[in-house]
Amino acid sequence: VSLHQQQLNWAYMSFPIKVKCPLQLFVIVVSYPDTGELFPLIRRAACLTTAEIVYISFRLVSYSLLCRWLVLYCSCKDDGSNCRLISASLSLPVLEKNGDIILGGLFSLHDTVVEPSLSFTAMPAPTQCTRFNFRTFRWMQTMIFAIEEINRDGTLLPNITLGYKIYDSCSTPHHALKAAMELLGNEKGREVAGFSGSVCHGTVPVVIGDGGSTQSLVVARILGVFHIPQVSYFSSCACLSDKNEFPAFLRTMPSDFFQVDALVQLVKHFGWTWVGVIAGDDAYGRGGANIFADELGACVALHEIIPKNRGYRFLFSPHSRTGLTGIQWLASEAWSTATVLSTPRKYHNILQGSMGFAIRHAEIPGLQTFLHHPFLVSFWEEMFQCSLAVPAEGQKNNSQGKPPCTGAEELKSITNIYSDVSQLRISYNVYKAVYAIIHALKAMRSCVKGKGPFLLQSCPDLQNVQPWQLLHYIKHVVYSTTIGDEIKFDENGDPVAMYDLVNWQFRGNEGIEFVIIGKFDETNTALNQKLQIQEQNILWNGNQTKVPLSVCSSICPPGTRKAIRPNFPICCHDCVVCAAGEISNQTDVIECERCLPEFWSNDERTACIPKQVEFLSFTDSMGITLLVISLFGSFSTCVVIVIFSCHRSTPIVRANNSELSFLLLISLTLCFLCSLTFIGQPSKWSCMLRHTAFGITFVLCISCILGKTIVVLIAFKATLPGSGVMKWFGPAQQKAIIILCTLVQAVICTVWLTVDPPSPHRLMPRESALVILLCDEGSYVAFGLVLGYIGLLACLCLFLAFLARKLPDNFNEARLITFSMLIFCAVWVAFVPAYISSPGKYSTVTEVFAILASSYGLLCCIFAPKCYIILLRPEKNTKKYLMTRTG
Repeated sequence: VSLHQQQLNWAYMSFPIKVKCPLQLFVIVVSYPDTGELFPLIRRAACLTTAEIVYISFRLVSYSLLCRWLVLYCSCKDDGSNCRLISASLSLPVLEKNGDIILGGLFSLHDTVVEPSLSFTAMPAPTQCTRFNFRTFRWMQTMIFAIEEINRDGTLLPNITLGYKIYDSCSTPHHALKAAMELLGNEKGREVAGFSGSVCHGTVPVVIGDGGSTQSLVVARILGVFHIPQVSYFSSCACLSDKNEFPAFLRTMPSDFFQVDALVQLVKHFGWTWVGVIAGDDAYGRGGANIFADELGACVALHEIIPKNRGYRFLFSPHSRTGLTGIQWLASEAWSTATVLSTPRKYHNILQGSMGFAIRHAEIPGLQTFLHHPFLVSFWEEMFQCSLAVPAEGQKNNSQGKPPCTGAEELKSITNIYSDVSQLRISYNVYKAVYAIIHALKAMRSCVKGKGPFLLQSCPDLQNVQPWQLLHYIKHVVYSTTIGDEIKFDENGDPVAMYDLVNWQFRGNEGIEFVIIGKFDETNTALNQKLQIQEQNILWNGNQTKVPLSVCSSICPPGTRKAIRPNFPICCHDCVVCAAGEISNQTDVIECERCLPEFWSNDERTACIPKQVEFLSFTDSMGITLLVISLFGSFSTCVVIVIFSCHRSTPIVRANNSELSFLLLISLTLCFLCSLTFIGQPSKWSCMLRHTAFGITFVLCISCILGKTIVVLIAFKATLPGSGVMKWFGPAQQKAIIILCTLVQAVICTVWLTVDPPSPHRLMPRESALVILLCDEGSYVAFGLVLGYIGLLACLCLFLAFLARKLPDNFNEARLITFSMLIFCAVWVAFVPAYISSPGKYSTVTEVFAILASSYGLLCCIFAPKCYIILLRPEKNTKKYLMTRTG
C-alpha cells in the first residue's frame, strides 16, 4: 500500500463522528514534499466544506509525524454547540491549578522520547519521555513559586487568583506542538469558557515557554495564528525576532544576535583571529554558529555541527578527550554555567579556564525553601532512585527494577542541580517572565475607561481576557525587579541584553568555580564600553595567567608585510620581508611603504635612512688603482723627458724635430694627470675642468703626433729632385699646425662652458641603495664635438702615418705612429658603447680607463723603441744607422 493510501486510511479513522453544523477546520501539519495532495483527502474524510491550512515547518521530523500528529479543531456556529477536542485519546499529562486567570507553561522536563512503532492501522500508543531533567524541573518550580508568591502578596492583582497549566514538551518539537495544542483546546467533554468568535482560544491567554529554540519555533507559529502571547525564558535564536513570522513571540532571554556580538567582541578584545565553531544540530546551535561565523569574518578554523542525539557526550568522549587538552573554550550561554559539564572531574583538565557569557544571575528570596517541598512522582523516583509503585507479591523491586520508597527520603539531604540556587540565571528569566505578564495584567486592570488603547479607546475586560489584548500590554510592559533590573521588550519582543562573563576556575577538591570576571551590557552606547573585563582575575586553561595566542599566522613584525596564502582564510598569511627600498614600521601591514628617492631602507626594513653617496673617490679600491696607474704614467713620461734631455744631442732625439717630441711628452704628461680630475667628489669646477682639460690636452697630444707625421711624410717626399715642399713645413709651420688644431678645441670647450657646462648630478635609482654623484655633460652636442674632433685628428694622423709606413729607413717613426694611432682609435671606439652601458660611477671609470689606455699606447708605441735604442743599443743611435735605407 502506498504511503498516501496509508495516510488516507488513517484520515478516515480519525473522523468517526458525523456533524450536522457548518465547520471551520484548522489543520496543523508538518510540512514536507507533496503535503498539498493530502488536503483534499482530509476534507473528504471529515465531510468538510471549507478548510484553512496553517503550515508548521520543521524539517527534522519524519514523514510519520504527519500521520501521527494530525490534530483537528473545529467550532460549530449553531446554538448549544461548543468547541471540543476531537483527538482526546492523545492528551498529554498536565500539571495544573485552577484560578481566575490561567497561565500556560511549556518545560522540557525530559530529554529524550521513546517513539512507538507505527502500523498506520490503529491509533498510535502514547509516547514515553525519558531522562528526567532536574534543571528544567527547577525552572518549572520557579514559575509555580512566582505565581504562588503573587497570589499570597495580592498587591499586584487584588481579588484575582492566578492558576497554571503546565505541560512537558520532552525536548522535542512535535511534543511541544502537541502540548501547545493542548493549551489551545480543552480536555475531553469539558466546555470551553470564554470562547468567542470563529476561533477556539481555549482557556489559556498566555504561554510561558518553551525553553529550546527549536521547540519555540514550532510553538510560536501556531500561537501566532491565534495571537496568543508566548514569553520564552530560554529561546535565544535570532530568527525568533522576526515579527512577520512570529507576531506573538516575546522572551526574557536575549537574542543570539546580542550574544554573538558579545562573543565577537570578546574574541577581538584578546586578539584571537583563528577560532573553531562547534554547535548542536538545532535552530539555536545552527543559527548562533552561523551568525558568529558571519560576524567574525573568514577566520574560522572549523565549523562543525554535532547531532543533538550525541551532544556533549560525543564531543568529550574518551576517544576525543585526548586531543582536546590545551584548548581555550568559549562557551555560549547554553553551557557557560552547566553543571553537567563542570561537575564531572573527567572534564576538568579539558574545560578548566573556559570562559563564556551567562545570563545575569540573581537571588530569588524564598525559592530554595520552596524547592524542598515538591512532589511529582517522576521527579521523586528519579531523585531518590526508588519507586512509589507497590511491587508485586513476592518481589522486592517493581517492574523497573527500583526498590520501593521508604518515606524517609528528604530533599534537604541531597545537593544537586535542582536544589542549587547559587546560579539562578534561567530560573531568573522564568521569574521575570511571570512578573512581566502580571504587570501587563495590572496595566490592563488600570485602564481608564474611554482612554484605552483599542478601538474607540476601549479598555479590555479582565473578566474575559482576550489573548490579543494581553499581547498588546505585554509588548509595552516596563517594570523593575527587586534587584533593580529594568524589564521591557523592544519592537522585536527582545529584552535588553545583559550578560555576565564567567571564568571556570579549578579549585582543587572543591571542583570548578564560576567566577564573574566581567560583563556585557548592550545599553552602553559606546562600543568600547559594552564589554568590560577584569583581566587580572582570569585563569586560563592550564591555570595560566597569560592570555593565550590563537592565530592562524603569527603577527608580522615591523619590516615585513602580510602575504595571503592561496586557498586559506584572510587571517592566514605569511610574513614576507619588505623589498629593498621599502619599509614597514608597524605590525601586520598589508603593503610596505617605498622610501623617497634619496632614502633607502635599513637592514631591518623598519626605517628609511639617507642613501650612501657613491662616486669614484680616492679612497676606494678602484679610485686608488686608477690613481696609481695615472701617476705611474706621468712618472714614466717624466722619465722619458729626462732621458731625452740627457741625450738631446743624439741623432735619435734630434730626428724629426726634437721640440715636437718634448711637446708631445709634456702633453702626454698632462693627459695622464687630467685623469686625476675624474677622481673625487664631483663639484661644479671639477666637472668643468675634467672635460675641458681632457679635450684640450688630447688635442694637443694628437696635434703633436700629426705634426710629426706630416714632417716624416714630407721629409721623404722632399728628397725627390726639384721638390720645394719642405719649406712649407718647417718648425714654425709645425707649431702653427699644433696651435691651430688646439685652438679649435679650445673654442669648442669655451662655447660648451658658456652655453651648457658640465655640472654635478645626483643619480638616485629606485632599485639602488646608493646616490651616485656624477658629472652631467650638460650639452651632449658639445661633448660629442669634443670627442668627434679628437677622433677626427686621430683618424687623420692614422691615415698619414699609414701612408708613410713603408718609407725606407732603419728607424721609420711613421710605423710607430701607426701602431699608436691604431691603439688610440681602438680604445676610443670601444669607449663609446662601454661608456653608455656602464652604470653609475663605472661610466667615469670607463672614461678614465680610456684616457689612460690611449695615453699609455702613445707613450709605449712612440717612445719605448727610442728609449730602448738610447739606453740599451747606443751603437744604433748614430746618424749613419738611422739614414741607412732598408731594402
